[in-house]
Amino acid sequence: MKRFAIAGIQMSVSAFEENITRMGHYVAHVKHRFPWVDMVLFSELAAYGPSPLKAETMPGDAEQRLCQIAAQHGIWLIPGSLFELRDGQVFNTSPVINPQGEVIARFSKLFPFLPYEKGITAGDQFVVFDVPDAGRIGISICYDMWFPETTRTLAAMGAEVILHPTMTDTIDREVELAIARASAVTNQVYFLDINGVGDGGVGRSIVVDPAGYVLHQAGNGPEIIPVEIDFERVRHERERGLRGLGQPLKSFRDRRCDFPVYQRDSGLDSYLYQLGPLTKPEDHHQGELSGPGGPMAEIKADSDALAASQSQS
Repeated sequence: MKRFAIAGIQMSVSAFEENITRMGHYVAHVKHRFPWVDMVLFSELAAYGPSPLKAETMPGDAEQRLCQIAAQHGIWLIPGSLFELRDGQVFNTSPVINPQGEVIARFSKLFPFLPYEKGITAGDQFVVFDVPDAGRIGISICYDMWFPETTRTLAAMGAEVILHPTMTDTIDREVELAIARASAVTNQVYFLDINGVGDGGVGRSIVVDPAGYVLHQAGNGPEIIPVEIDFERVRHERERGLRGLGQPLKSFRDRRCDFPVYQRDSGLDSYLYQLGPLTKPEDHHQGELSGPGGPMAEIKADSDALAASQSQS
């Protein structure tokens, strides 16, 4: 069993220019300066920024360029995510690219940040993958971690590391730092929550080990965050207890209780249906998320608003 090293890249992301060229430069720099790094992880939507109008089918030109970067440097590459056009819908999708430049999996964000991330379709599949002679890794994206069931499911599928690209540019980043630590310790996983800067977020990426210790918390500027993953430690602590104490995954496995709230016909969650529609406060009179013209019209309106705000700043 070898150690496995992952470098998180907290990169300045542009919403108006492609960022793949810069991503390639970062990968080349990482492999030159830290040749022991095996995988590079970027932030959510790092390639093109937050405009769904740049959605592409997969495989597509952007994904192919990223595959070439991975193959050129012989490295695992998780390029954050890209907007994917599939069956007339837009998904927020993260490809998993191996050192041969092959896409071995794609994960689509389960929980778009509604009501603000309008027009994006939720994925419905969990993704874990195995790195030979290392361990099992799972992926979630940004708002997914606000739903602890997501990380728990990945851990139950055997994930020992959670890669979590995010694009948080809002005032709740402090809350997310707490969620990242809680996600790591309650599921006994390494949790790498990598945010962007500029148009890609406010930074403050965080890497947490399976006992809840913070290995690194970034500032607000660009940073390269290389860390070694000790898979044997994950397995030891899952067997013996984190910090020699709790064994939460075993306790979850051996639980006597069921969770009827997850049975949609149980009626236990009736209170939730009293909360009203999932809309922005100024849109509370609307009964649905999609206005006239459908999801793509909403996407176009949001992109135009972003461009206007940038031109005025």
